[in-house]
Amino acid sequence: MATNPQQDFVLKTIKSRDVHFVRFWFTDVLGAMKSFAIIPSELDDAFNQGMGFDGCCIEGFSAGHEYDVRAYPDAETFQVLPWRPSEDAVGRMFCDICMPDGQPFEGDPRRVLLRIVEHAQKKGYVFNVGPELEFYYFRDAKSAEPLDRGGYFDLTSLDSASDLRRDTILTLEKMGIPVEYSHHEIGPGQQEIDLRFTDAMSMADAVMTYKLVVKEIAAKHGFFASFMPKPLSDQPGSGMHVHQSLFDFEGNNLFYDENDPQGYALSKLAKHYIAGLLKYAPEFTLVTNQNVNSYKRMVAGNEAPTYLSWARHNRSTLVRVPGYRPNCENSCRVELRSPDPSCNPYLAFACMLGAGLKGIEDELELQEPTEMQDLFLLSRQELRKQGIATLPDSLGEAVELFAGSQLMKDILGEHIHTYLVEAKRKEWNEYQGSVTQWERDKYLAVL
Repeated sequence: MATNPQQDFVLKTIKSRDVHFVRFWFTDVLGAMKSFAIIPSELDDAFNQGMGFDGCCIEGFSAGHEYDVRAYPDAETFQVLPWRPSEDAVGRMFCDICMPDGQPFEGDPRRVLLRIVEHAQKKGYVFNVGPELEFYYFRDAKSAEPLDRGGYFDLTSLDSASDLRRDTILTLEKMGIPVEYSHHEIGPGQQEIDLRFTDAMSMADAVMTYKLVVKEIAAKHGFFASFMPKPLSDQPGSGMHVHQSLFDFEGNNLFYDENDPQGYALSKLAKHYIAGLLKYAPEFTLVTNQNVNSYKRMVAGNEAPTYLSWARHNRSTLVRVPGYRPNCENSCRVELRSPDPSCNPYLAFACMLGAGLKGIEDELELQEPTEMQDLFLLSRQELRKQGIATLPDSLGEAVELFAGSQLMKDILGEHIHTYLVEAKRKEWNEYQGSVTQWERDKYLAVL
């Protein structure tokens, strides 16, 4: 029988809710959701011994002889899937992946985040995050025709996606994931649903659930949802701004200091943390922006910050200190604005936390804020003339900065670091050899 109260609760809920299948969820290294199902009679053994499966076809799992792995379900993540029938219902749990001998598997992204979170806890920190995920609704997966022609915050007949957002939010809340805001974004068919902040591990699980729910509800209505960073050339890209803060175990916000001489209500610890983000952002950009397409969003004029700068009122900086409630301790946080929703949230949150902790450990000095200048108007070349450093220009540049980063290797482990370098170099080389329609339109008739 199950050995703890949470596992007992899962087994009792399965009986009372007529659950006939339990899906085990986990991600590959690139953040794609993976799953297999078991019947409830196998669950007791799964809690105690895990469920074995062949990891050789999972991106980033196989390494030489390391094919056989075991999935151990996390009982605290159990939920019944609301979009499946209530009769013969389906439940789900996220899993930790281990080797056959029970040792943690180095290729498990969830384990990477757990390791850095535990490291922070030993220092007395609780890492809280609140992401803002953007995405597009299209009429189908092939035409890239937006579902509507609405714009920012529209509440008119243009915003035909309101019902989809409503159903998505209700579904998320049925799964225990609270939503803070939702609205139409700038682009036609572009949406944003923001999750209420919580600890990093719970939030990473929530982000993976969120992305699946968005797609499931869209498909239920006969449409298609995409988290591609830049799906349309002439429209804004989709980002995943990540609000983050460190609390102590008593619930005090360690980023807050009402006596901050600069007037930002930031503690010295918070400023060291921001300095760490700014110093190491070029090295972790491969993780937060992991695809060739990610860098189509990160160009001048697209309102996707790539400049190693920070401010409160200036939204063109890489890091912003939101000032909606400037004198509220719990609301004090910093916002990293470069990530996009195609990333693996477990690895992305781990890299952000690791960079911030390194800034605290080394007591890095924070540069002066950039409040008045609209950096979105400047090209990378113009920024560099002014001495403002930027994030990588392309996936090719990002992977080389990442490859040479000892901090990223320390945070992610040798297994995942090596895999990402090899996989993303391959992707970049494939892209470099691909001839695009833009090139044909530009050169074919004149060369």
